[in-house]
Amino acid sequence: MNEKIKINMLKKYLITSPDFHTDVPTVFKQVLREQLLKYHPEFILYRDKTNKNYVEQAKLFVDICSEFEDIKAFIHGDYQLAHTLGAVGVHLTSQQFNEIRKAKELDLDVVVSTHTIKEVLEVEALGADYVTYSPIFTTPNKGEPKGIAKLEELLNKTSIKVFALGGIVDEEQLKEIRKTKSYGFASIRYFQ
Repeated sequence: MNEKIKINMLKKYLITSPDFHTDVPTVFKQVLREQLLKYHPEFILYRDKTNKNYVEQAKLFVDICSEFEDIKAFIHGDYQLAHTLGAVGVHLTSQQFNEIRKAKELDLDVVVSTHTIKEVLEVEALGADYVTYSPIFTTPNKGEPKGIAKLEELLNKTSIKVFALGGIVDEEQLKEIRKTKSYGFASIRYFQ
């Protein structure tokens, strides 16, 4: 019997990094455009906790992303700014669960960073649209990796869309994630 194997087509969630993208607007624009053309991510997050010109660069980020079809642009941590700039959504930290409802009231898509199954179930009940669950693989300074078995355990307990995050740097990790029901994967280093 010839059985077809179903391959999970993971959604790609590119997370920007100040080390790679810089805070220099001309360099940022060039690097971001190159990444979007090369990787075609469906989701992208502007994340730069140190940029003194964060608002200006976040606006530049949203403007560049709007030039590409089918890319959902997210702003890190600030749902008001995401709304003001016309981003699709906001990516909230694991300390911002109380802001999910406020972001949803502004008609934003909401991604929340999570690190435990309990957190995932909590943000799902609060109305988040997506979660990142991390770290799946070994990641510098992020603690003990969850591994694929823990990711699968989570996916069997929730219906929220889950992006696997942490230590995803090449196709080897993606092969493992594709074997699960993960909605997608999120990464900084994979896209560099």
